[in-house]
Amino acid sequence: MGDVNDESPDVSVSDGSPDSPDAQAAPTTIAASRPEGAGPGADVPWWATAVFYQIYPRSFADSDGDGVGDLPGVLEKLGYLELLGVDALWISPVMRSPMADHGYDVSDPRDIDPLFGGIEALDALIEEAHARDIKVTMDLVPNHTSDQHPWFVEALAAEPGSAARERYIFRDGLGEDGDQPPNNWPSIFGGPAWTRVTEPDGTPGQWYLHIFAAEQPDLNWENDEVFEDLATTLRFWLDRGVDGFRIDVAHGMAKPPGLPDMPEELQTGLLINDDDDPRFNNPGVHPIHRRIRAVMDEYPDAVTVGEIWVRDNARFAEYVRPDELHLGFNFRLAEADFTAESVRDAIENSLAAVDSVQGVPTWTLSNHDVEREVTRYAADTTEAVGLDRARAMVLVELALPGAVFLYNGSELGLPNVDLPEEALQDPVWERSGHTIRGRDGCRIPVPWLGDTPPYGFSTTEDTWLPMPKDWDVLTAEHQLEDVDSTLSLYRLAIELRKTRPEFAGEEVEWYGAPPGCLAFRRSEGRLVCALNTTDAPVGLPGGEVLISSAPLQDGRLPANAAAWLV
Repeated sequence: MGDVNDESPDVSVSDGSPDSPDAQAAPTTIAASRPEGAGPGADVPWWATAVFYQIYPRSFADSDGDGVGDLPGVLEKLGYLELLGVDALWISPVMRSPMADHGYDVSDPRDIDPLFGGIEALDALIEEAHARDIKVTMDLVPNHTSDQHPWFVEALAAEPGSAARERYIFRDGLGEDGDQPPNNWPSIFGGPAWTRVTEPDGTPGQWYLHIFAAEQPDLNWENDEVFEDLATTLRFWLDRGVDGFRIDVAHGMAKPPGLPDMPEELQTGLLINDDDDPRFNNPGVHPIHRRIRAVMDEYPDAVTVGEIWVRDNARFAEYVRPDELHLGFNFRLAEADFTAESVRDAIENSLAAVDSVQGVPTWTLSNHDVEREVTRYAADTTEAVGLDRARAMVLVELALPGAVFLYNGSELGLPNVDLPEEALQDPVWERSGHTIRGRDGCRIPVPWLGDTPPYGFSTTEDTWLPMPKDWDVLTAEHQLEDVDSTLSLYRLAIELRKTRPEFAGEEVEWYGAPPGCLAFRRSEGRLVCALNTTDAPVGLPGGEVLISSAPLQDGRLPANAAAWLV
């Protein structure tokens, strides 16, 4: 094997055979562009290389013993997060809400719900996080409000055609008596996307649109009052020290003219991701994002990250043009199977999606809406192998140029939990007629210490979702004492990513590898990442091994493992 520091190195992953067909394959290069105005050696925004850590607050740490996590609980764990090495927090919704969808139904966007500790708790968290050099970003939900928002309460009491109703999307029904929905759109959470209201005089009346739950009426973004209120909200939080926002359903908001029917083949339920879905990705969304960016530019260090379920790379790129979102979630890596071909395809697509607009790529393996990677990678095998694969994939993720998003508990190797039906709380469960279990399985509270539930998450065993009885070996306390634990792997990998010069460079160079393996190098810094998705050990490139997701076997990379070399 060649030295990876040579001018023309052999960094291919070898099967150990002298006639390995890919041993001397030439590299191919794909660039991950810096933000406009940046180049080699230039300063880049903090978010362009940051490791973000998503906190699902109700599942992170409970400070007051009610079984639900809160912001004071997050504050208490900032030392842990600093030890982990993350650069920024993304806090899922904590704004005032009746919690029909666990905070994504906002009744007051400029207040913090008492369930999470109130606005003073967020102020305290921001101050202490900043003292530890950790940024704080929060979820923003602009597509819809709660049905208990004062605007919607006013709309229900108002007449059809009134200014109050023009803030939302009210329409007359179809049919002789208007008793049919205005179009055939389904809700993401199951059932129709329309609900009929009773007018103030007691008669059946208009219908309102809700792409999600009935408790989440969609706003009418053609009404300028809607944007002006959002601009007020943006400035409110930025002035309090928030460092940016994750924008929920960033490809939504704009609806197509005339609200045309949806093709029958697209009328499936939960979270369909089709670029032809008329509910999402309409061209009118881009002027909205440009207006949001104009407000954000008043705060030059702040960031917006859009939730963008768009598969076409050209259309995805439109969202991260220099005058729109700073970053856009690309979910290709989270959707990839654990095969070398699928992982490489996801990486290449993600890089290509931002290259045309000089955007920054983003990488994530899980979040509060996605099955945890340990369980996902165990679909065709055991949970133990799923954990091995998850450990390998975080090394792949952290080796790539751009911004990385980790989901709380992934650093502990938490799996999804198959909850009993009586414990399910996701609105998907009810709205689908108990046919879709929803996302609760990836939202189980984080285990911190001890041998039995609630593992230090709370002082009550009656946590908002029940915790498994066999998670004692997964607690943060247990793993902090084990140098071979998943938590220790994350800590070391994040530290190396932040401190080693080999992580420089925006280009990913691919090298030939045997079937089931891949290897790439960061062009400028010369870090090499190798992944083995086969069921047998393989040879490694020459050079020093910085870290591996599993112990080497006679100098070879084990099955379902990854390594970094320099």
